[in-house]
Amino acid sequence: MTIIGIAGGTGSGKTTVVRKIVEALPPHCVAVVPLDSYYNDTTGMTPEERSQINFDHPNAFDWQLLHKQIAQLKRGEAIEQPTYSYVESNRQKETVHVEPKPVIIIEGIMTLVDRKLRNMMDLKIFVDTDSDERLIRNILRDVVERGRTVDMVLNRYLAVLKPMHEQFIEPTKKYADIIIPQGGENMKGIGIICKYIETIAAKEHLSGV
Repeated sequence: MTIIGIAGGTGSGKTTVVRKIVEALPPHCVAVVPLDSYYNDTTGMTPEERSQINFDHPNAFDWQLLHKQIAQLKRGEAIEQPTYSYVESNRQKETVHVEPKPVIIIEGIMTLVDRKLRNMMDLKIFVDTDSDERLIRNILRDVVERGRTVDMVLNRYLAVLKPMHEQFIEPTKKYADIIIPQGGENMKGIGIICKYIETIAAKEHLSGV
C-alpha cells in the first residue's frame, strides 16, 4: 500500500490535484481520505462555543482517530470515516465506509503538520499557490457553498486564515518531497506526479486490482 499526503493552503487547488491523480490511476485502486473529515467532535459544545473554534489550527483536528484509521487501512481493514458539517461546525452521525486500497491519498491543509502522520506517508506533496489566488477561490467557495458573505470571508482571511497559514501550513513545505506551484493549473507538474504514481502502481501490480 502506498500512502500519499497532499497539503497546501485553503484554495490552493489541492482538490484538482487529487482528482487528476485519481483519474490517472487504474479504477478502484485509490481511496481519498480528506483531513476535513477529522475535525474534532463538538457535540458537547453550544453553537456559540463552536463559533469560536479556530478550524485553521492543528488543535482543531482529531489526530488520534486519523492515525488509528490510517493504520487500520494499512493493515487491510476497512474504516468508517467520519463526516463533518461546515454549516453546523460539528461531526455528523453518518460515516463513510472506506475499503483499503493500494493507494491511499490523505488530503488537507494540515496534512504535513503532524509528524506521526508524515511518518506513515510514502510520498508527501505540497500544492503551492499565490495568496491572492487562494483568497479569490476562498471567496467564491465560501459564499456559494457555506453561506458566508464576502465581508465575512475577508474578515476571516485577515484574522485567521492568513496568520494560521503563515504559522502552520507554509512551513510544512520543507517536509514535501514534491512542490506543485500554481496548484491545479500546473498540469505539467500534476502530469509528472501522475506518471510517478503510475510507476508505483505498475510495480505493485495495481492494474489487476
